[in-house]
Amino acid sequence: MTSAQAPITSPFGYRSTAREVADGIDLSGKVVVVTGGYSGLGTETVRALAGTGAKVIVGARRTEQAREVLADMPGEIAILELDLSAPGSIDAFAIALAEHTDRVDILVNNAAIMACPLARDERGYEAQFATNHLGHFHMTARLWPMLKAAGSARVVALSSIGHRLNGLDLDDLNFERRDYDKWLAYGQAKSANALFALHLDKLGEPHGVRAFAVHPGGIATPLQRHLTMEEQVAMGWYDEEGNVHEAFKSTEEGAATSTWCAVSPLLDGMGGVYCEDCNIGAMASEDTPRGSGVYPHIRDEALAEALWVKSEELTGVKFAA
Repeated sequence: MTSAQAPITSPFGYRSTAREVADGIDLSGKVVVVTGGYSGLGTETVRALAGTGAKVIVGARRTEQAREVLADMPGEIAILELDLSAPGSIDAFAIALAEHTDRVDILVNNAAIMACPLARDERGYEAQFATNHLGHFHMTARLWPMLKAAGSARVVALSSIGHRLNGLDLDDLNFERRDYDKWLAYGQAKSANALFALHLDKLGEPHGVRAFAVHPGGIATPLQRHLTMEEQVAMGWYDEEGNVHEAFKSTEEGAATSTWCAVSPLLDGMGGVYCEDCNIGAMASEDTPRGSGVYPHIRDEALAEALWVKSEELTGVKFAA
């Protein structure tokens, strides 16, 4: 049963770090998969989870860069090639992963692109939706038997406060009839990530698989690579001297909520919720700060199911019973 979208009592918060959240957690013998685990938040997520004793497998589009970044990180870490915009690469990743393990205890769908110019994958699908949502949908479907085999697994889907921008149009997900807007496209993809977690949790609960959506907070990472400094100053992320806003989190702090959702015993028996600042997020209201809160459309179970059906059609993959 989907948990209530309401905060609980958590010992962690806004400025907690991923390693603080994971401190004292023993995941020896567990298998963790992190997409994009070699850049920004992904690197700190891998560092924290590898520190628990788990075997961490990183899906990476740029494998050489991943090896360089993760080379000196302690723990058992493997790197497998994964391009979430290419269906063939996703299938190959699942096959390669099966050579390493027969189960996945924790899956962190971390990789993303943001606010890029209009681009399309090999199928003609808009790049942000294709990479951030459809790629993870396809990959999770391929790993579904491994998640069920774990007996008690968690899936963490990185969403964003960008979900408030929405943009979700089931009749034109790929901006074939609408004028392309990079922020509406991002809002659509991040809304889709949250709706994916909502419906996946419903399907997964009977198999012991629970899912969570995460807003990591505002963080300066390579995710902003497509934005000019002028744009970021105009949005208040940086001042005129190039100093990041004081409310921004460090990458270690930004990775905390993903890690919390992956390991916290407080979430045992729970799922289907959107989390922020190491807690279950509160529904947005008129008084909610712009950078937080849960907007109603990502809690719409009928919309989540409709998006799921559409995602099956677009990817050609389904979750095995």
